Amino acid sequence: MTDPKLLEGIRVVDMTSVIFGPYATQTLADCGADVIKVEPPTGDQFRSAGKPANNRGMGACHMTLNRGKRSIALDLKNDDDRAVMRELLSTADVFIHNVRAHAIEKLGFGYEAVREFAPDIAYVHCTGFGSDGPYAPLQAYDDVIQAASGMTSMLPRADKNPAPRFVPAAIADKVSGLHAAYATLTAVIHKLRTGEGQFVEVPMFESFTHFSLEEHLYGATFDPPVESIVYKRQAEPTRQPFPTADGHVAIVPYTDADWGKLLTVLGDPEFVEKEPYDTPLGRFRNQPDIFTRIAELTPAKTSAEWTRLLNEVRIPCMPCRDVADIFDDPHLKATGFFKRREHPSEGGYIEMQPPVRFGARPDAELGYAPRLDEHGAEIREELAQRRPVRRAS
Repeated sequence: MTDPKLLEGIRVVDMTSVIFGPYATQTLADCGADVIKVEPPTGDQFRSAGKPANNRGMGACHMTLNRGKRSIALDLKNDDDRAVMRELLSTADVFIHNVRAHAIEKLGFGYEAVREFAPDIAYVHCTGFGSDGPYAPLQAYDDVIQAASGMTSMLPRADKNPAPRFVPAAIADKVSGLHAAYATLTAVIHKLRTGEGQFVEVPMFESFTHFSLEEHLYGATFDPPVESIVYKRQAEPTRQPFPTADGHVAIVPYTDADWGKLLTVLGDPEFVEKEPYDTPLGRFRNQPDIFTRIAELTPAKTSAEWTRLLNEVRIPCMPCRDVADIFDDPHLKATGFFKRREHPSEGGYIEMQPPVRFGARPDAELGYAPRLDEHGAEIREELAQRRPVRRAS
């Protein structure tokens, strides 16, 4: 017999789409939960994000966000399929979805309706905005949340280009997905301890604003404020990658003692011995000048040379690489982060391994991203086997 997976025996009915919810449920699937992806007959719209290798609906983003799940297609406007959904939920520990409140209630699967036949279910609603605020009925996508949270003002603070801009990643979706993952697990633990189900709301706007302001609330933390909002170090225009003979490097002199070591390696130790840089307070107040001097010195060597020299004296330094070159990273190669696998229908693909490792189960057994309704018949048969046999009178 093989050892059970970490979340083996936990069933998650997943009616989320795009990135926010699927990122949360893939985390649970990676840990061994039985995640059943309920899709409309047309499939999760994010199946078409990225050109597929072989089959429509098997795009790159579906492959990276939905591995290890089982797919069933249900039309919840159809009475028979609604009956299947009710049966499915009656077998589940978790129901997680990102359908707006009024729409899910109209379908008959709001929390109060579901708890009537599944009273102990952990019901997780991934929503755009908290239900008790004026934005509650609004739709939300990553760009909207970056704008509403103030994230689009951060790059202008750092580079003085006044145009608001998005961080070029679905960062709000993915951060919110991690909040949804821990929220789901917390509700499951509560259920295991008490037998109680509950309604859990994970609002994207609040989740991402909470994430963003951990350091950036800064001076506005106090009432009245003691200085301006935004952690100054993160928004300092001169604190950017430094040019080298063949590219750029990130250098982080984080403690006061690091300044002297860094300038010594760079070849100008006298710089921090002169006023106003010759005291800790002077160095703190005049960091932009020091960063400017560093940028004047780093073109003398290559990125690889600075990385070696600075890490030797324990000054954190890494070369700035293009994202397309990430596969060549020696550390990720050594840790086996990227693995080439064969998908049953899509052929060869590159899979990222879960970043968290558990000592009890160090080698997670990861499943494949499912085709639309790939497991529909299988799941329906499982439900049929659970139905009581009617005896003739």
